[in-house]
Amino acid sequence: MNAATVAPEAVVQAASWMDPQVQLLIALLIGIALLIYMILKTKIHAFLGLIIAAAVIGILGGIGQPEGIQPAAVASAITGGFGSTLGSIGIIIGFGVMMGEIFDATGAAERMALTFIKLFGKKREHWAMALTGFIVSIPIFCDSGFVIISPIAKAISKKTKRSIIEIAGPLAVGLVITHSLVPPTPGPLGVAGTFGVDIGKFILLGIVISLPMAIVATLYTQWLGKKIYQLPADDGEGWIRPAKRLDGEAVTITASRDNLPSTLMSFLPILVPIALILLQNVLSAAKVDQGGILQYVAFLGNPIIAVGIGLLIAIFGLGKDLTRQQALDLMDKGIKSAGIIILVTGAGGALGNILKVTKTGDYIAAEMAKTGIPIIILPFIIATLVRFIQGSGTVAMVTAAGITAPIVNAAGANPLLGAFACCIGSLFFSYFNDSYFWVVNNLMGFKDTKEQIRNWSVTSTVAWATGFVELLLLSMIM
Repeated sequence: MNAATVAPEAVVQAASWMDPQVQLLIALLIGIALLIYMILKTKIHAFLGLIIAAAVIGILGGIGQPEGIQPAAVASAITGGFGSTLGSIGIIIGFGVMMGEIFDATGAAERMALTFIKLFGKKREHWAMALTGFIVSIPIFCDSGFVIISPIAKAISKKTKRSIIEIAGPLAVGLVITHSLVPPTPGPLGVAGTFGVDIGKFILLGIVISLPMAIVATLYTQWLGKKIYQLPADDGEGWIRPAKRLDGEAVTITASRDNLPSTLMSFLPILVPIALILLQNVLSAAKVDQGGILQYVAFLGNPIIAVGIGLLIAIFGLGKDLTRQQALDLMDKGIKSAGIIILVTGAGGALGNILKVTKTGDYIAAEMAKTGIPIIILPFIIATLVRFIQGSGTVAMVTAAGITAPIVNAAGANPLLGAFACCIGSLFFSYFNDSYFWVVNNLMGFKDTKEQIRNWSVTSTVAWATGFVELLLLSMIM
């Protein structure tokens, strides 16, 4: 007998003495520890790290178990999970990032901000900024959105003599919350795909959950702005700290260029898909017979079709002044930026499928049921920990979804709540390892570490805590 045949048998015999369920749990802990180590300490990208962790959990969890996954089936489980996850959300991610690039290039985001400022009026500019961020981040990444709109917030702060925290803080809040909870941004889409939930319901409930989070976090920025009174300098360079609050002027912010799109056209690419999805969900909830013409209404309300229609409106409405090549280049740019998000999302689905096939999720769900702890707390805690350890909200929510979706589904809990638990957990305490932390603080002029943490780390945690309370309340209802 040669060494090649002895080694696998020896490993199986060594593993067979262990309780199968304990073996599954140990395999999961080893896989998660390895994943965190690879992301933090090595050159291995999160995408490859998730695939390696899935393979390790599959091998260690299946060895020596008669009904466990065998080594030969690990690769099939990984590819199956990867494909099934992207099959439901890959197209929407592509449409969403292409739409975002057109919004960015045509000035639609700026038009939205100007519209809300005019609508809300004097002394309510903070709500205008929060709502601007809330809407703009649906098609645009929050980092880009803050860079685009922060000059308007800075101009408002200068004119009104209100602290930059009171104006730009709500903008940052609105942007990051919908970026984290409302598709078609890639992170929430990936989570929805991993949990297998209806994208339309996820969008609509995500908007509802996001509103209280944005309101509470905005109120915190108003309180903090009274404590840290910082204004843009009169020369436009640098910042000043007046000893007492100054009297400002009424806001009269003008567009940065003459060819901004109209208000209607700026909002249509977002509002039309939401309206179509809402209509389709209302018909489904009312159990209306969707025959005849209603079958076409249901078709248009499918998230893939609805977001595709929004993209067409953006191309031919917002992009009417773009040349054919300019429009194609913008969409190509969006697709390139989506590539890594799609891969990480698919890898999270692969990890989730491994846990499903090895029945690790069933075991953990059964053990948690004995404790009486709400099962949705698990994805929330894992997303929170991963977020704090490695910084990326998207990686945190996708990783948490991959680990916990099989557990939540096995426990019979509401998968929508499990998905939102991952998304809400990913908002925890943004700090040095999060790129958005630096974007927000640098553009708001904060250099002191203590003030940076008060300005944004605490603000993001306020949104996180508010979302957790909502999550608990919804778990009692749903």
